[in-house]
Amino acid sequence: MTGPEERLAELGLTLPEVVPPLAAYQPTARSGNLVFTAGQLPARDGAMLATGKLGAEVSEEQGYECARQCALNALAAVAAEVGGLDAVKRVVKAVVFVASTPDFTAQPKVANGASELLGEVFGDAGRHARSAVGVASLPLDVPVEVELVVEV
Repeated sequence: MTGPEERLAELGLTLPEVVPPLAAYQPTARSGNLVFTAGQLPARDGAMLATGKLGAEVSEEQGYECARQCALNALAAVAAEVGGLDAVKRVVKAVVFVASTPDFTAQPKVANGASELLGEVFGDAGRHARSAVGVASLPLDVPVEVELVVEV
């Protein structure tokens, strides 16, 4: 059986460098056997994948890809905290914030970008509880932000 980092490679993905905090916080906090990530933005190679709101400037497909990148960035933060993804026993919870117009109601479809990646990487251990929350705005005008809680 292959581990999560091998499955990432099979998907053509690599863990990025941990995105440095934008303010007064740290990328992760560990309490016992749980690791909580700070909210991760859709940064790739030093730039945001998109800006704006779902239902206006950002398409559902772009939002899905942003959620996927946010989850990948969260996994990078977890791996840095615990020495690699093989230490993860399961993904417990994902919270996906979606900046959207008042009439946009497909936040769960956007959040699937994160959830489906976690399932692809961890299999059954990637199945998790989730909240998909529509919000008025997010930092740097990004459309999606993702937090994870994992058990190690």
